[in-house]
Amino acid sequence: MAKVLYITAHPHDEAQSFSMAAGKAFIEEYKNLNAEDEIVHIDLYKEKIPQIDADVFSGWGKLQSGKGFEELSAVEKEKVERLGQLSEQFVDADKYVFVTPLWNFSFPPVMKAYLDSVAVAGKTFKYTELGPVGLLTDKKAIHIQARGGIYSEGPAAELEMGHRYLGIMMNFFGVPSFDGVFIEGHAAMPEKAQEIKENGVARAKDAARTF
Repeated sequence: MAKVLYITAHPHDEAQSFSMAAGKAFIEEYKNLNAEDEIVHIDLYKEKIPQIDADVFSGWGKLQSGKGFEELSAVEKEKVERLGQLSEQFVDADKYVFVTPLWNFSFPPVMKAYLDSVAVAGKTFKYTELGPVGLLTDKKAIHIQARGGIYSEGPAAELEMGHRYLGIMMNFFGVPSFDGVFIEGHAAMPEKAQEIKENGVARAKDAARTF
């Protein structure tokens, strides 16, 4: 039995969001084919995802200096503990399904905060004499992304930084398998939006069958 984290970063549901519609199709198809697997939905717009701020640095600093967790302030305890929970949950999973839109050439900031929370030395990667080495070498991931323009080819391709950033982080963590399903062009070609959406949903279902 595998544990799957279904990580969504969109304030809207599948009725309004093309990425969420494709994500829902993917995860439902996956459930049908892998009934024994555990699927945990992490809605980044509803979950508490602490930013790495002064409280976090202060709490981490106290712990690194040898102080006990009980010596942290209430705010430091809350944030440090939550970050620990998120990173442990991430490491404990076997598969990751990321669902995001493309906003301003990247993903929503809640996704960056989440990735920061799980990028922890000793958990998702380690430092060596030859540089950092990823520790999640038995995992796999997929990114389902909707983008209103065309970014898979042409002059805008080099501007896409959401999927590329996720790919960099998965590689940094040592994840050997990282794929993508892209729904694109619906804002540039509104007359074809429904067709584009249906095609994206179909491709998401196809991807779920081999995930």
